[in-house]
Amino acid sequence: MTPPDHSQLLSSGAGLASAIAVEVQGELGEAGPVEARGYWEQVWLRFRRDRVAIAGGVFIVLLVLLAFVGAPLAERQLGHGPNDINTYGGLDPDSQLPVGPWTRVSTEPYPGAPGTWGETMYVLGSDSQLGRDMFLRLLYGAQTSLEVALLATLLSVSIGLVLGLIAGFYRGWADTVVSRLTEIVMAFPYLLFVIAVAATVGQRLNEITLGGLLHPGVFTLVVIFGIFGWFYPARIIRSQILSLREQEFVDAARMTGAGDWRIMRSHLLPHLVAPLIVYSTLIVATNVIAEAGLSFLGLGIPAPTASWGNLLAEGPNYYLTQPWLMVWPGLAILLTTLAFNLLGDGLRDAFDPRAVR
Repeated sequence: MTPPDHSQLLSSGAGLASAIAVEVQGELGEAGPVEARGYWEQVWLRFRRDRVAIAGGVFIVLLVLLAFVGAPLAERQLGHGPNDINTYGGLDPDSQLPVGPWTRVSTEPYPGAPGTWGETMYVLGSDSQLGRDMFLRLLYGAQTSLEVALLATLLSVSIGLVLGLIAGFYRGWADTVVSRLTEIVMAFPYLLFVIAVAATVGQRLNEITLGGLLHPGVFTLVVIFGIFGWFYPARIIRSQILSLREQEFVDAARMTGAGDWRIMRSHLLPHLVAPLIVYSTLIVATNVIAEAGLSFLGLGIPAPTASWGNLLAEGPNYYLTQPWLMVWPGLAILLTTLAFNLLGDGLRDAFDPRAVR
């Protein structure tokens, strides 16, 4: 009988051995201890290999710092606010159009005004015929957009988590009620609802700022996006729970005498952290675009509060003479949504390596 070819046996296992060597960051043939890694450490090791997702996360961190820390500092340094009107210095004296980027303008309210007046810098020019600082309004617009996007995501994910958890765990009539409610919300024309709210109680809702913590109009959009956006996470959570409730660890928890709420809180909820984090980043990007769209149409953040949407709405008035008025807010919206989407894709691949393309 011919003896087995050991070289072929070794070559057939070379692929697996190489993969193991790379995973433990060692060379073939080296003997050494393999360090045990926890779940979150493995997620981080996989995530940091994705340079694109890391770049998206860094951009988001820098955006938050610029919006909530850099904007007040820039206002103090420049000596004027985002809503300060400057129809004299902020407009070109010949064409009466908004001045361009990197222009030093006078703070004099009108020619020959009594007193001593200095100059200030408009880094990105002025925004419109009102001569307001485009740079400051862009930074404060980032505050508004992030407040709407993050708070609306928190509200919609919280509602979706509770309803999806109940529907998937209890099934039966609870699942039927939640499923029918989900279909109603999905089919409801929320844009018509926004128009109706703006025409009726919109002004009173816009005045709710929670003691100045929020910009005017943010509370209204957060409530609307939260009410009409919970069905997406609810369906995801429901499908996850329908699978998890059939696992052995749920039966083991029941045998120890654990109640339904304890099982959902202590045994099922930890398994939902990964999908909630991933889909929340994608929902934030959707809310940024939705806020900009409604503000562009005049149904979102009211003037004079800065928003990327209402800044973009001024751009078409000057698209032939000052096209940068559309470039700055449009670029901010594009980069922000792209960063959140890239971060979400990277997190999805890190939490579920089997889904790596």
